[in-house]
Amino acid sequence: MDNRDIHVLKYFSSFVSVSNARIINITEPALTFCPLAEHLYKDFRSVPGNEKEALKVVIKKTIESKIRDYGFFTEKRNFSFDDLSIPYGASEMIGLALRKKAIDAAVVVCEGAGTVITSNPNVVQGIGARMNSLLLTSPIKGIIQHLKSAGCRVVFENALIDQIRGIEEALKAGYKSIAVTICGHSAEDLRIIRSLEKEYGVSIICLAVCTTGIPKDKIDLIADCADLVWSCASSDLRGIIGPLAILQLSRQIPVFVLTKKGINFVSEYAREEEIIKSLDIKKQYLVSNKPNGRPVHLGGFKAYISEFKLPVSSRKEPVLGDKSEYAVL
Repeated sequence: MDNRDIHVLKYFSSFVSVSNARIINITEPALTFCPLAEHLYKDFRSVPGNEKEALKVVIKKTIESKIRDYGFFTEKRNFSFDDLSIPYGASEMIGLALRKKAIDAAVVVCEGAGTVITSNPNVVQGIGARMNSLLLTSPIKGIIQHLKSAGCRVVFENALIDQIRGIEEALKAGYKSIAVTICGHSAEDLRIIRSLEKEYGVSIICLAVCTTGIPKDKIDLIADCADLVWSCASSDLRGIIGPLAILQLSRQIPVFVLTKKGINFVSEYAREEEIIKSLDIKKQYLVSNKPNGRPVHLGGFKAYISEFKLPVSSRKEPVLGDKSEYAVL
């Protein structure tokens, strides 16, 4: 990439292009409803899902607020996000795991820097809080300098996003227990990462994020190789991966935990660690805010865990095209 300033992210199923702190293009969204977007940004509440142009206006306003209030895509980027404002967020989980020394490092993606290796929990939260699926980015000097001063390794000076190379560099640096976020559209990376894990004899927690709109072959790869999966607005993913999960976090936008390693990782996010660690991996469990089962606190939020056949749906789940058929409880 030359000296152009260009960043592309996916938000509310639209591809949003940003250059020089200005939004230069927004594609038409396929998503018609998202409970998280409505919770975080009240403007979404007043726009019917079939009014695509009105939704594009709200999407533009939302991304502009991130640029204005937090300095996203600029030299003035704010990395101070101490609160766990989003239940079951990937950056929140990784940050707590780092804080508790359950993992040594994380390989994540930051606008203006690309692939980043860090062992700093505050940096992980600062990078990931309020950031959406970042697909392409270009270097921002101030962001790279800030991350380096916080002890992070910026893998590419040209801000390339390549999580496999990030894992390789983390392994070369001597890290033995690593968490990595993988965008659903790059699900093929998961198989390579599993090979690296076996080759080096280390532990890699694979978190599959940003899965809206991915095809079945990538869902199958995620089912085979991921530890945790954020279902986002993919009803296909919920229908395929939900029945394979040990644990489902939340009804509205389920996070599925597929492995014992993933269960142990989630336990670091819980106040009652032993309740999560002791789950029978041959059974299935649901964590939700409905008072049914044992009370638990995950990321500071009170919830309840009980045995359930998965997946469990909600009437307030994201809406993207046709919904798969499974029980609404």
